Amino acid sequence: MAIIGTKEHHVDPRLGNIAKEDTKKWYQKPNLRALYLILIPSALGVEWTSGFDSSMMNSLQAVAAWVEYFDNPTEGRLGLLNAMYSLGALMAIPFIPSVSQYLGRRWSIFAGSLILCLGAGLQAGARNSDMFLASRWVLGFGIPFAIVNASSLVGELSYEKERPTMTSLFSSSWHVGAIVAAGVTYGTFQMSSTWAWRLPSLLQLVPSLCQICFIPFCPESPRYLISADRADEAYAILRKYHSEGDNGEEFVRLEFAQIQSTIAQEQATAKAFAWADVFRDPPMRRRFLLAAIFGIFTQWSGNGLISYYRCKILNLVGITENRTVQQVILSNTCWGLINAVPIAIIAPRFPRRVMFLTCTIGTAIVYTVWTVASARFAIENSSAAAIPVLVFMFIYSPFYNIGWNSLQYTYMVELFPYEQRAKGISIEQLTTRVAVFFNTYVNPVAMDRIGWKYYLVYCVWILVEVAVVYLLFPETHNRTLEELSFMFEGRDVQDKVQSNVDKQLELQQIDQSPVGGANKMEA
Repeated sequence: MAIIGTKEHHVDPRLGNIAKEDTKKWYQKPNLRALYLILIPSALGVEWTSGFDSSMMNSLQAVAAWVEYFDNPTEGRLGLLNAMYSLGALMAIPFIPSVSQYLGRRWSIFAGSLILCLGAGLQAGARNSDMFLASRWVLGFGIPFAIVNASSLVGELSYEKERPTMTSLFSSSWHVGAIVAAGVTYGTFQMSSTWAWRLPSLLQLVPSLCQICFIPFCPESPRYLISADRADEAYAILRKYHSEGDNGEEFVRLEFAQIQSTIAQEQATAKAFAWADVFRDPPMRRRFLLAAIFGIFTQWSGNGLISYYRCKILNLVGITENRTVQQVILSNTCWGLINAVPIAIIAPRFPRRVMFLTCTIGTAIVYTVWTVASARFAIENSSAAAIPVLVFMFIYSPFYNIGWNSLQYTYMVELFPYEQRAKGISIEQLTTRVAVFFNTYVNPVAMDRIGWKYYLVYCVWILVEVAVVYLLFPETHNRTLEELSFMFEGRDVQDKVQSNVDKQLELQQIDQSPVGGANKMEA
């Protein structure tokens, strides 16, 4: 295990215990309530764009005007139209950590949203397939800047008691955009003009406009401010939003001291070249390996077929009428939101490993039944086989949402300390986009060539996921971000950080100024 580190160790959860004992609800705290409301359009809304794009590209395959305008794209051509989005994202990944550290969380989201607006405009005005492909690349290039920084901002601003739920709701926000896209496309698919697909394409810029309009009113991440030597601003933000509960002042002082000490330790060991941290030591290699695995699993759990090729799945069991296909897509997307939101609220309350194992075992069972039903239709030409395929398409959603959706960014934010968080989520996005590129390019070809037999690949692969989750995934439940920062580094590093936290708290008591105490610690 020296290659990827040893078993994780956890420190005394002092900060987490204060948060647990806080009896005041978030909606009883005016400043925190206002913070969560502004985070909806400025950060959680980033996932609306991802959901909109996936659902729109799914639905356009059943829009006659789009199919005709782009010469009935099938197999490789259809896969390329979808895969260019992931290719653009892959090109953006190397620049994300540097841009995030230079601009901060807020303005990186702003920059990514501007690129997304440009891409949506190009897509709506596409004159040919090459221009449509270029617009897909631009959209893909912009989305990682927004996703990486928005998910981090949500985790770094939220009060510890609600942090896991807020980051889980970030993932669930995907379904809002997906429903809007499915509804818009259902409303326009009968148009005979190109506006049947241009209007949904143009409306894809609306979520990004929300970020552009609201992000200036959202506070910056206190952790970014501390890393940029702006400790006084960071403390003011923490005090405003995190001190309204029981023992609020004590919570903020300890939280500020932990963030200061943790970031100081991170900066002392960080490499000059940003990406060198990926291979720095066994604990960091383990984190980045987990991020890479996580990105693959979120896309290779069979959801790629449902996200982009529901139309083909339905066609394989004899459901070919465009209106019926659009109705199934819309209803399945709505069902996704209906179960994703309560799951996002409930799932973070349970141990992470339990949720991931429930997710993977559940999706394995669903895919097995789904494969059997599809095979029965193909072999016996039995229309009754379409019913279990439809039923299990809906059952799949809650199982997937329990783990890979609701805990995606919750787990990523918890795995990485601040200095490596943008890099870690970028690696997760990198493997996600590679997996999506494979899905969108290979899936339509495989489904056209071998039909239902392609489902067998996923049946076997999901069993591999079950084994990997059981063997490799650490538990991060019920710990604050700073308490998790050095869980792989061992007791010596953790004791050093804890000692620095205690010293800083002592200086604060002498100085009666948390920021002043922090500055003395640095000196």
